Amino acid sequence: MRVYWRYIPQARNTLAALAAACEVHGYELDVADGPRPDVTIYSLNSINERVYRDEIAGADCITIVGGPHASACYREVAEYADYVVVGEGEYTLPALLAAIEDGRNAPPGVATSAGYTPAQHTVLLDGYPPFSRIKGFVEITRGCPFSCGYCQTPRLFGRCMRHRSIDEIVRYASRYRDIRFVAPNAFAYGSDGIHLRLDRVERLLRQLDGRRVFFGTFPGEVRPECVSRESLELVTGHCANTRLHFGAQSGSDAVLRRLHRGHTVQDVLSAVDLCREYGLVPVVDFILGLPFETDDDQRATLDLVREVTRAGKAHIHYFMPLPGTPLSNARPRPLLPETESVLGKLALDGRITGSWMDHEIRFFRHTPHL
Repeated sequence: MRVYWRYIPQARNTLAALAAACEVHGYELDVADGPRPDVTIYSLNSINERVYRDEIAGADCITIVGGPHASACYREVAEYADYVVVGEGEYTLPALLAAIEDGRNAPPGVATSAGYTPAQHTVLLDGYPPFSRIKGFVEITRGCPFSCGYCQTPRLFGRCMRHRSIDEIVRYASRYRDIRFVAPNAFAYGSDGIHLRLDRVERLLRQLDGRRVFFGTFPGEVRPECVSRESLELVTGHCANTRLHFGAQSGSDAVLRRLHRGHTVQDVLSAVDLCREYGLVPVVDFILGLPFETDDDQRATLDLVREVTRAGKAHIHYFMPLPGTPLSNARPRPLLPETESVLGKLALDGRITGSWMDHEIRFFRHTPHL
């Protein structure tokens, strides 16, 4: 049975991880630029799903769809795809391929037009390689204990953090000259995500000494309340990055509480000040147009953006409701004229990136910050 992966640039790291998992079970994924028989696999998010929907529906082969959009909207996706992998795919996807090959029913964790039975397993990161012949970033942590209203991560991967062992991280990191990690919060490595274990972060970084390690940058950012003298000394003492990337999301404490962010505006200001003190450029994410944001809340966020960009960078997003999240049915509110004016000037000065007008521009043109 020939199995293909539909190449979508934004899902490259997912390809690396799932190709490696399938290889463990004896299935090799060939990359294709369209549907191919016998089986073609897609990984979709909520921005690009509409781009590939008709292609999948008209494919002359068996189609399997996964990814954040498919996991959240599996009933909808099952109307045009043969199979939908819901949630983590390392175990479920190879099991589904074996079932297709043997003519058996889909295993738990896979939705079809006939119904869905939830998976009864959790993926242990050490059980599967982060990549094999198709290289990707090394995922060191999965899951998030926080429940930010706009975020799909805890809904896809759970609120219990799971970590790859240091030996396995070092093993795969050795295949790179420049090493970057995937993590919802790099400083939370080895911990429950609330109570940091920086001793374990230090142990990891010491094992990687002598290599060019980028830690706390895309695609493994940190949280502002985790930025401390101790954590920054680890970065400046062991790593090559000159930037640190973390999320503020809003300049209003009232908005942060409604988002369930778990930090305050003061945490963001303290993190920015510490980055400057340690010679790191803070790169800070913001979301504008949140549905419960008042004019004053938006102005407070704009003030915080100005403060960050005095000696750092801001990455601006316009709120997009994502399926499966508490804010999935919310509508973004318009930006104030003064907000658009200030953001335009900051963008011309090169002090902010992102898109606050068009989700697709933001998604398709996003580039990593090192």
